[in-house]
Amino acid sequence: MSIIAWIVLGLVAGALAKLLLPGRDPGGLIVTTLIGIAGSFVGGWIASHFMHRSITARFFDGPTWVSAIGGALVLLIAYRLLFGNSRR
Repeated sequence: MSIIAWIVLGLVAGALAKLLLPGRDPGGLIVTTLIGIAGSFVGGWIASHFMHRSITARFFDGPTWVSAIGGALVLLIAYRLLFGNSRR
């Protein structure tokens, strides 16, 4: 997939991760979106290096989406643990 496809995948993965993990985030919508994009790259990298799954497959490949959403969830949880809820 191209870099644009990974960014689009990251936007969707970030939105889905936010739906799965509701609540206020310290950085708001923009930071959550950037975390989703970064999470898709991290998830794709983990899938390709440790699970030997090709990330150059089709855009609508199930394992690619699962790894992108999983990466976004992991980064969102880590972000919340590191920075806490600063909006009180």
